[in-house]
Amino acid sequence: MQTKIKYLALATLFFSTSSLILAADLTKAYDMPDATKMIEKDLIAGATEYTMPKSCDLTDAKAIARGDFMFNNLNGKKAKGKPPEGLVKFIEETGKDGKVKKKPKQYGNCIACHNIEGSKGAGNIGPSLVNYKGIFLDTKVRTAQFVYQKIADPRVDNPNTHMTVNLTTGLFNEQEICDYTAYVISEKKKK
Repeated sequence: MQTKIKYLALATLFFSTSSLILAADLTKAYDMPDATKMIEKDLIAGATEYTMPKSCDLTDAKAIARGDFMFNNLNGKKAKGKPPEGLVKFIEETGKDGKVKKKPKQYGNCIACHNIEGSKGAGNIGPSLVNYKGIFLDTKVRTAQFVYQKIADPRVDNPNTHMTVNLTTGLFNEQEICDYTAYVISEKKKK
């Protein structure tokens, strides 16, 4: 019986001591970065209004072809087909180590949400863009500037949008937004 009490006393002492060790404040034992600075770095700027550059040629066949390619592809690594003139599947970036690395060029994958003539796998989450020119531009309900703004930063008139913020975040540049606009408002060939 005394042996059992000794073991019980030792076990109690062991568990009490380990509980104290486990309960110790170890926050000083490892780095705790200031998360607010990390979050601030990742924040997207507020909704931004853009004016379509005068250099946008919305009737240029090459711009329309680039817009078509980007609209229907996710990124360069998995992009289907050869990119049209003025686009590449991979961009080169110089890392901190000075080495040049190829990174897949991000495209829009717009068809994940939108339906448009000739697209495969067209989505039904975003508004349909089928016959956009005829329904909206020819009737003067909307303008090319409206389309450009929607693609550049759709939050201007819809702060709760789920559409990507393309120009404000730098995902695309002005010319690429022009190419998307040219494609969306172009007359599509009937198949």
